[in-house]
Amino acid sequence: MQVILGIIFHFIGGFASGSFYMPYKKVKGWSWESFWIVGGLFSWLIAPPIAAWLTIPGFADIIKHASSTVLSATFTMGLLWGIGGLTYGLGVRYLGVALGSSIILGLCSVFGAIIPSIYYYFTPTAGKDTIADLVGTSWGQLVLLGLAVCVVGIIICGKAGAMKDKDMHGAKTDGSGSEYKIGLGLLVAIVSGVLSACFSFGIEAGNSLGIVANDFWKAANPGQGEFLFRNNVIFVVILWGGLTTNFIWCVILNFRNKSFGDYSNKKIPLVKNYLLCALGGIMWFLQFFFYGMGESKLGNGPSSWILHMSFIILVANMWGLVLKEWKNVSKKTTHTIIFGIAIIILSILIVGYGNSLK
Repeated sequence: MQVILGIIFHFIGGFASGSFYMPYKKVKGWSWESFWIVGGLFSWLIAPPIAAWLTIPGFADIIKHASSTVLSATFTMGLLWGIGGLTYGLGVRYLGVALGSSIILGLCSVFGAIIPSIYYYFTPTAGKDTIADLVGTSWGQLVLLGLAVCVVGIIICGKAGAMKDKDMHGAKTDGSGSEYKIGLGLLVAIVSGVLSACFSFGIEAGNSLGIVANDFWKAANPGQGEFLFRNNVIFVVILWGGLTTNFIWCVILNFRNKSFGDYSNKKIPLVKNYLLCALGGIMWFLQFFFYGMGESKLGNGPSSWILHMSFIILVANMWGLVLKEWKNVSKKTTHTIIFGIAIIILSILIVGYGNSLK
C-alpha cells in the first residue's frame, strides 16, 4: 500500500509539473521574462513557506538553528538548479512542451538518480540507498533497468524532434503556433537537464533539516510511520536559491528588452495575466510538494527521482499532442513520438515493480 501511495503522489506531482506551462501559454502581451518571474515569485517565494507553515510547526526555527554549512550547500544547489529551471523555461519555449521536457527531464533523471547514490556509497547515511544497493539487489537492478529504458524513451523522443524539424522545413513555429528553434533549444535543454538535477542534490544537502522535522513529528505522532511533509522545510531553502538565479536573469532581460512596462500596461488583461502566472507558479511548486510525499512513502531517493521525472515526461508529451505541437508532421514522426511515450510508460512500470520488491 505504501508503494501504491508513493506512485500516486509522484503521479500527482508529475502531472502538476508537466502541466505548469499551460497557463503561461494563455498570458497575453507580456514578454517571456515578465511572465516567468511573476510565476516564479509564486513558485519559489510565496508557496514554499506557506506549505511549510501549514505542515511543519516551527519550520522557521529548524532553518534558524541549522548549521551554516548545511544551509549554504542547500542554497548553492538551489542556485544551480535555478539555472536549470531558467533554461527549462527556454527549452520548452524553443522546442515545445513535449520535446523540450523529454530531453531536459531525461538528462535530469540520469544525473538526479545516479549521482546521489554514488555520493552515499562513499558517505554512508542511514536510510539512503547507494549505487552498491542498486547494483547488488534484484529490486535495485530493476530500478536501474527502468532508468535505462527511460533513457531509451528519451532518445526516441529526441529522434522524433529531429524528424519534426525536418518535416517543418525550417519553419520558425510549430503546429501549435509556438516558437521552434531546434539548435538553440537543444543547447539550453542540455544545460537545463544537467543542472536541474541539482534539485535532487539540494534535497540530499538539506537532508538534516528534513530529519529534524521528521523526528519532531514522529515524537508527537508515535507509531504512525514517516512524516509525509518533512521535505517541505528543505524546499524553502533550495527555492531561495532558485529565486535568486531567475530573478537576476529576468530583471536583466527586462532592462535589455525594455519590458518593465509589462507589469502595469493597462492595454493588456493584467488581472488575468497575474492570475495565470500565479496558477502556473503554484503548479510548478506542487511537483516538489508531492515529490516529498512520494519519497516518504517509497523511501528511496534514486527510484523516487526517476519515477517522478518519468511521470512529468509522460504528462508533458501528452500535452504536446493535445496542443498539436506535432501537427503537420508525417505519420512516421507522429508514430515515433508515440512510441517514445510508450517506452517511458514502460520505464515507470519497471521502476514501480522494482520498488515493490524492496
